[in-house]
Amino acid sequence: MPAYTLTIDVRTHWTGATVVVLSGELDHQTAPRLRRVVERTPAGLPLVLDLTELRFCDSIGIGELVFAARRTPVPEAALPVVGAPADLRHLLALTGVDGLVAHHDGVDLAVAALAPGGAASAGGPTGAAERHAGP
Repeated sequence: MPAYTLTIDVRTHWTGATVVVLSGELDHQTAPRLRRVVERTPAGLPLVLDLTELRFCDSIGIGELVFAARRTPVPEAALPVVGAPADLRHLLALTGVDGLVAHHDGVDLAVAALAPGGAASAGGPTGAAERHAGP
């Protein structure tokens, strides 16, 4: 039986935003761990997912990304995501989930987009953020 590994590191950005860093594989075996972390995140605080070290994500993992996106404190705001691998971005586009996330080049840029007047609150990207439209 293969070893399923996912490392989850929860950090607090100096602005108070919660940054969840995922490393490894987000799949049917490991996805419940991400859900528990997201559930423990205070609902009113901004959440950023850093996927720079994520090697694999299956459909169950995509579902957990949707769950995290629905917990954003600003209605209609996209979940800030950093470092999503190209194959995951493609999968998000194919499934239509890409409309729920905003891709950023770094954690500080993602957090800045959450501030009043930033990309997340304005509904559009600024700076190095990238938001994909569906197919």
